[in-house]
Amino acid sequence: MSMMVRESSSMFQPESDHRPPDWRGYLVAYDRAWHQFQVQPNQHQFAILSAGEEMLFHELRKPGRFDLGRLTITPGAQDVLIKTGHIPPEFLLRHKHGDWGELGPEDVTENERALREGTRLFSAYRTRREDTLWVITEWDWSVTTLLLPEDY
Repeated sequence: MSMMVRESSSMFQPESDHRPPDWRGYLVAYDRAWHQFQVQPNQHQFAILSAGEEMLFHELRKPGRFDLGRLTITPGAQDVLIKTGHIPPEFLLRHKHGDWGELGPEDVTENERALREGTRLFSAYRTRREDTLWVITEWDWSVTTLLLPEDY
């Protein structure tokens, strides 16, 4: 296993940079590994993809700009993630770090206010196949849900 992690870690940052990558670097590397696995689906590429998935889930446990609380997903959102080859941390990491996705300036301003006041947070993202996926953290930050707009 350590060999796989060592091999896959080289794709996350240049060898001369000894700082650990941040969540953005892991997301980019995971997306690259996913695409490589689609082109060349073999055991080696699967091992790299699996190591990347583990890293994203590990990053999700680290602090962000706010606490996600309990994580939930609607059946519709789960189906879309399966069909598009995504995993929840790809969206949850962006959300918890204040990358609100495809929101207009007014919604971004509202989220920044909500961060200060501890109220409801909302993000909107696109999947690889252009499906819209929402992430909502409730007003008390006790629950974060991945859902489709029609699930709301």
